[in-house]
Amino acid sequence: MLNLDRQNTYRARYQATHPGWQTSGQVYESFVRRYTGQYRDAALRCRWLDVGCGRGGIVELLGGEVTLCVGADLDLASLREHRAPHTRRVAAPADGLPFADESFDLVTCSWVMEHLADPGRAFAQIARVLAHGGHWVFLTPNARNPVTLANRLVRGPLQAWLVRRLYARTESDTFPVRYRANTPARIEQLAREVDLRLVQIHLVGDPTYLAFNDALFMLSSLLERITPSGFCVHIVGDYIK
Repeated sequence: MLNLDRQNTYRARYQATHPGWQTSGQVYESFVRRYTGQYRDAALRCRWLDVGCGRGGIVELLGGEVTLCVGADLDLASLREHRAPHTRRVAAPADGLPFADESFDLVTCSWVMEHLADPGRAFAQIARVLAHGGHWVFLTPNARNPVTLANRLVRGPLQAWLVRRLYARTESDTFPVRYRANTPARIEQLAREVDLRLVQIHLVGDPTYLAFNDALFMLSSLLERITPSGFCVHIVGDYIK
């Protein structure tokens, strides 16, 4: 079984032998810090919406630094158990955000886009609630990666069972995946349709998803070396309105 603590141990080992490599979470955090820090240092007021906020995540680290921090999620259990006391919580889907136009300077999404049934509508909602000059920062799997491709072949109860058995995650934390907006090209297409402009996008490799033991970790690390950049497992992006 590969729980998160063990996976992070392998990530630390990989990072030690690959100077400069960062996990997708570290890259994502650096993107978000750029804007929360920018607004704070410039004495401006940052209004931040985290779509699919779950139980906490990035807002636990940085939400206390901004003027307004709002978390939106459809999962009521996650909202009830949300750990960031400074976050205002709203039960709402990504494609139906109950906020006025241009309500936020920053919108973030981590591990959300792969679940969207109608990504075009969700992108339009994100663009609508962003103020002019505001940023949308996201983290999501790359549909072209072999691990993601394998996940796409497994659906429903079988997927939940495998995730529980292999990665020690509960069924309540496993949601249907669709991958309808999960390549850089598809993201760019949908973003352009709602007048969001690319600032930067990073594809981040990670050999630890198959690291169930040391031998598989070594093999995955070798495979990572020959994997084309366009097939890296995670996408971290930043768009501006």
